[in-house]
Amino acid sequence: MKTLNHYIIYGTLITSTVNAQAVKATTSIIQNVNAMNTEKLSNPVVKQAIDALQNGDRQAWFALFTNDAQLFDDGNKMNFKSFFEKALGHERFISIDKVEQNGLHVYGKFHSDQWGDFKTYFKFTVGADGKVSKLEIGKASY
Repeated sequence: MKTLNHYIIYGTLITSTVNAQAVKATTSIIQNVNAMNTEKLSNPVVKQAIDALQNGDRQAWFALFTNDAQLFDDGNKMNFKSFFEKALGHERFISIDKVEQNGLHVYGKFHSDQWGDFKTYFKFTVGADGKVSKLEIGKASY
């Protein structure tokens, strides 16, 4: 005959197993999002920027840009630093669908915690110093 203690132990073991599986599944989903295929990115600066964006890595992201980098969102000039301080860690590519202009223009499906999922473009302008001086982003229709 099983005692109440046996049921408590079984219940605890089952709960622990379910919780461990949920954590493992969540970690796997996060790793899959961050490990999105970036093979199409042929420009090394753009690839580093997209990797930093995917990982929400503020230090790596901002290091790739000039101090006076310009940002245009759907043609509207925005404050680059404040925009990405809010966006990093909350916005990322779901897929890279096409890359143009020697690897400087990236098109793909995008996720924003605030705005949902949509197609977007990121158009980078990289100077001779290897830093991004201008970034144009916006909704894409391709």
